[in-house]
Amino acid sequence: MITTLKALFLNCTLKRSPEVSNTRALINKAVKLFEEQSVETEVIRVADYNIPVGVTSYEGEGDEWPDILNKIKETDILIMGSPIWFGVRSSLLQKVMERLDGTYMEADPETG
Repeated sequence: MITTLKALFLNCTLKRSPEVSNTRALINKAVKLFEEQSVETEVIRVADYNIPVGVTSYEGEGDEWPDILNKIKETDILIMGSPIWFGVRSSLLQKVMERLDGTYMEADPETG
């Protein structure tokens, strides 16, 4: 049985759709390479979601992070793309990392 790998790209540009994103242009190149290897891909533009600051998997009404987190849990490969401003990743990528970090206590202790 052949299992198809899944890759999830989180585009952490600070620009909301439909603005042009240079980060997306770079992600598109990687998506093409993955698809050439029969990897199923999905790109999420994080700026288009309501993701409050926090360190849990759910920060209350209107928090759309749980939808993204479920996709992360279902994927084999996670790639986070970010613009670099003065040598520093975007604030949106930092928020995503903080939300991910807050979920480690919720993981299965045997499998992570």
